[in-house]
Amino acid sequence: MQNEFYALADAIQPCLRKDEQYLATFSGEASNFARFNQSKVRQAMHVTQRYLSVRLIDGRRHITGQLSLSGDLAFDRQRVESLVEALRDRIAELPEDPYLRFSTEVNSTEHIEPDCLPEASTAVDEVLAAAKGLDLVGIYAAGGIFHGFASSLGQRNWFASFSHNLDWSLYHSTDKAVKCGYAGFTWDSAELARKMSEAREQLGHLATPARTIDPGGYRVYLTPVALEDIVGMMAWGGFGLKDHRTKQTPLIRMVEEGATLHPSVSISENTGEGVAANFQAEGFLKPARVSLIEGGRYADCLTSPRSAEEYDVPANGAADDETPESLDMAAGELPQREVLERLGTGLYINNLHYLNFSDRTACRMTGMTRFATFWVENGRIVAPVNVMRFDETLYRVLGTSLLGLTRERELILNPLTYGGRNTSSTRLPGALIEGFTFTL
Repeated sequence: MQNEFYALADAIQPCLRKDEQYLATFSGEASNFARFNQSKVRQAMHVTQRYLSVRLIDGRRHITGQLSLSGDLAFDRQRVESLVEALRDRIAELPEDPYLRFSTEVNSTEHIEPDCLPEASTAVDEVLAAAKGLDLVGIYAAGGIFHGFASSLGQRNWFASFSHNLDWSLYHSTDKAVKCGYAGFTWDSAELARKMSEAREQLGHLATPARTIDPGGYRVYLTPVALEDIVGMMAWGGFGLKDHRTKQTPLIRMVEEGATLHPSVSISENTGEGVAANFQAEGFLKPARVSLIEGGRYADCLTSPRSAEEYDVPANGAADDETPESLDMAAGELPQREVLERLGTGLYINNLHYLNFSDRTACRMTGMTRFATFWVENGRIVAPVNVMRFDETLYRVLGTSLLGLTRERELILNPLTYGGRNTSSTRLPGALIEGFTFTL
């Protein structure tokens, strides 16, 4: 795919007229998918797809078009030439863009990670063997994801990564199930077995009568997956420079009032260990790491080229939406094996959903428990808990009420596959919290 993309980029150059420039981006994948239901493979497929996006620039006017590539270089070259002509016909009708900024320095790079994935049939066989006797439903997606950038200035960038993501549930009955995930860059049979064994044990607890808990404050443990929903709300407009300058960020109290989180909370955009490419659509390279919160204090924003142009500051490789793509929270000191003992009596929460802000400026959010949430007494799971609604502020959950973060962290890949496998990722610990507020 790399050679194909570079050949098409070279074909754009002769199509340009005086003063015209182009930026081109490539996205592609070669993925294996398997869909499971009742612990059987219901659908298996391999998908290879390639997309080319071309932005034609004339002064401060620009227009973008996209093609789905066939893989036939001669045919695709003709379509690219036709696309450039079509874009030129329309660009004069567009207004000038005062915030257009793209890389004018040539920084060509190549980053190709090794493919350490097993054959798809091997992974699928292991999943089915581990789930023997259970009702497993889910999807396995794995393979290479490829991104490229080229410009009329001669810059060429290529990024290739290989990952797997098994997103599955063990179903019990009615609305009762244990939801799990296993993602990474290498396939570890022992880790899959450990996760399946843990899920199998929790499935057994779902067979006991569910308990309804009165509203109030409870000691809780949020798994990394549950914490991802909390941190996802924080990242929803929380870290972009434009959101900060327009005062729409839910972290406005950290920026303007000096509010802080627990000193153990450090969050960064960790491109160096993520799945997303290390460059963006305007040709700027991303730093390996951008510290967003350090020791509980606000540190830095994600700045796109457009915001950099508007606010006259340097860009740091963010995309237009200025949302983290490879979010990373530092580990704590709490050993995973001691979680139930340290929780003592309270709630073990595997998943949350339906989150939204109840007070955005205070970073207060509401949401509901989902799937396997358990009541724990004296360090032992004793019963599943019926669905409950919480209402909490980030400044308590990851601030004054935070008792500890786990030493172990989990890599969570976005399972969405609409149009292509999503490349956003988070790496998070679990969190032990005192006085977590449930309202219903």
